[in-house]
Amino acid sequence: MKEALTHRSYLNESEDWPYDHNERLEFLGDAVLELATTRHLFRAFPKSEEGELTMMRAALVNTKMLAKIAESIHLQGHLLLSKGEGSQAGRAMETILADGFEALIGAIYLDQGYDTAEKFIKDKVISRIDEVQKQGYRDPKSVLQEKTQDMMKITPTYKVLEESGPEHQKAFKAGVYFGKELAATGEGPSKQEAETEAARKALASIK
Repeated sequence: MKEALTHRSYLNESEDWPYDHNERLEFLGDAVLELATTRHLFRAFPKSEEGELTMMRAALVNTKMLAKIAESIHLQGHLLLSKGEGSQAGRAMETILADGFEALIGAIYLDQGYDTAEKFIKDKVISRIDEVQKQGYRDPKSVLQEKTQDMMKITPTYKVLEESGPEHQKAFKAGVYFGKELAATGEGPSKQEAETEAARKALASIK
């Protein structure tokens, strides 16, 4: 469990720390989380099409939601971070919290098996499905495409404008274009999330 709570940055300041960083557990936990969430949605919504299930799953397991859940269980107070990373705020800390939560799931899976990990995911993540449904879970990129095709007869396009940070903590800035015009930009820990943020901002500007 200590490995699940160890951020890579902590090792730079604690050379005698006997545990590895949590990125391998994060990788494992991400897969367990996706499987458990997919299984539940598949069973709980037998009449929903693939696209709708995919959007519900994305709303449950995106960085913002996982960071929110991590905050609810006070994970930040237990993560081992460097002084610099520990002072992070905003999207950078959201990413650290979400990654740590996935690593925690990976550790639970290894220590106690799939059933226990699935129970934890149901309790902490899938229990938020009502919240997600009330807020609406349609992908902003899909909604933006529908609106621009209806209002402007064009299909928005996306382009990565900036890519920064080390491999384990990439940051992306993406732009959404209406034709040749840059409509909005967004940032995120993946190209997809940066594009989604750009689409969300573009939607707000054309409502």
